[in-house]
Amino acid sequence: MISVHMTPVPGSTVVAYRDDGPLSRAMGLLVAGQLPPLPPVLAGTFVTGVLLMLGVAGTDGLAVFAPAVTLLLAGPGSTHPHDGRFDWIVPPILRLIEYTFIAACGFAHEVHPLLIFALLGALGFHHYDLVYRLRQRVYPPAWLPTLGLGWDGRMMVVSLVALSGWLTGGYALLAIYLWALFGWESLTCWLAAPRSGVEATDMGTQD
Repeated sequence: MISVHMTPVPGSTVVAYRDDGPLSRAMGLLVAGQLPPLPPVLAGTFVTGVLLMLGVAGTDGLAVFAPAVTLLLAGPGSTHPHDGRFDWIVPPILRLIEYTFIAACGFAHEVHPLLIFALLGALGFHHYDLVYRLRQRVYPPAWLPTLGLGWDGRMMVVSLVALSGWLTGGYALLAIYLWALFGWESLTCWLAAPRSGVEATDMGTQD
């Protein structure tokens, strides 16, 4: 039971901080880790910023294509070990892109601010939990990035509901789903982790 939630930390925690979904990881397999991650992510940031400045209001707004462009640019770098001097910057940039896109689309389509903050809160909770548990050498199960959709999948979902014009319902459902998923997984993980940590401490004291 405990081993399900306390899988080993990967060789590069920076890659884990990226929070890539199935789409991004699949694109990374195509280049087999040969593409440096930082330049494409910076390009994706620039493109997303330009598209957002062009406007996100209306179902025909160019900004709804920002997730696809960002995925094409940043996705292939997901399999890189992120061992460059400045590669640690990649995860914060991906957070900036995701949060900004979700907030901009929500406010532009007059989604209630509480729904926007609820969705961003679920993401903030998940990413804080991810950072903290990796510092404690507790890595989330392999299925969590898949069910959590990853930064790429979540942006694509928001883009699709924006195109459909059903953004309020989409934000509400996505927020409920992510809070339930991340909250349940985090709770079960940390309920297991302290017990093993206490046992390890007791064994070390006895030795």
